[in-house]
Amino acid sequence: MKDFSLDRDLTEGYVLTVDKPYGWTSSDVVRKIRYLLRSAGYRKIKVGHAGTLDPLATGVLVVCIGRATKQADALQAEEKEYVAGIRLGATTASFDLEHPVDATYPTDHITESAVREALASMTGEQEQIPPVFSAKQIAGRRAYDYAREGEEVEMKPVRITVVSAEAVDMDLPDVTVDIVCSKGTYIRSFARDLGMALESGAHLTSLRRTRSGAYTLDDAYTLDEIESVLRPDAPERRDDTDKKNIEPHGSHTSRRAGVLDTE
Repeated sequence: MKDFSLDRDLTEGYVLTVDKPYGWTSSDVVRKIRYLLRSAGYRKIKVGHAGTLDPLATGVLVVCIGRATKQADALQAEEKEYVAGIRLGATTASFDLEHPVDATYPTDHITESAVREALASMTGEQEQIPPVFSAKQIAGRRAYDYAREGEEVEMKPVRITVVSAEAVDMDLPDVTVDIVCSKGTYIRSFARDLGMALESGAHLTSLRRTRSGAYTLDDAYTLDEIESVLRPDAPERRDDTDKKNIEPHGSHTSRRAGVLDTE
């Protein structure tokens, strides 16, 4: 139920579900909401998110306000659901559209039934190797720092669970997959692994988080809607272009805060 308003004391705690727009980092969203809260009179209020989304991803971003920030770790640990666009037959260094295609592979042998069988084989508890273009810590540095410098590093596998993975649309070589998974699952790695399972290659072309724990897109506010609540007298803004009083995500480092992953 949507009940976000200034009629409540937000310092007491509120969990706000945001529909993160394309092109914004999760930190961009937090800074924007913090700025709007301050303009509404909340000069000192904590704001944080419970699970990052890459700028290239959209959908459910759980934002904790006030005392609700104490719930962030617990909320982040909950199950996630995504709709992922995957293109078979080509790979990229980052396993998504952040980098150009670096290799192509045959796809003539891939059928819809083969895709469904491969997806079924990829469910359950398993070890997954994260992408090198990720925020994983290696010897005190982010993995993407090494990758950006061209230095090879060993990515250690992470224990994750894929609860379900179902193809909801196929126009080969493009596949749309609904994925329910645990915290720590890299959807970009899932796309890479699907390509390997089909004796081809693959990369992620789109990602939308539809659920994080109990929070769904039905509960989500756009940034425009949030601004209309917190600044009802302000002129309309376009949130895809206006990031007033927040830092842009232009650097490679900030863009890779949460690279098409679940956190």
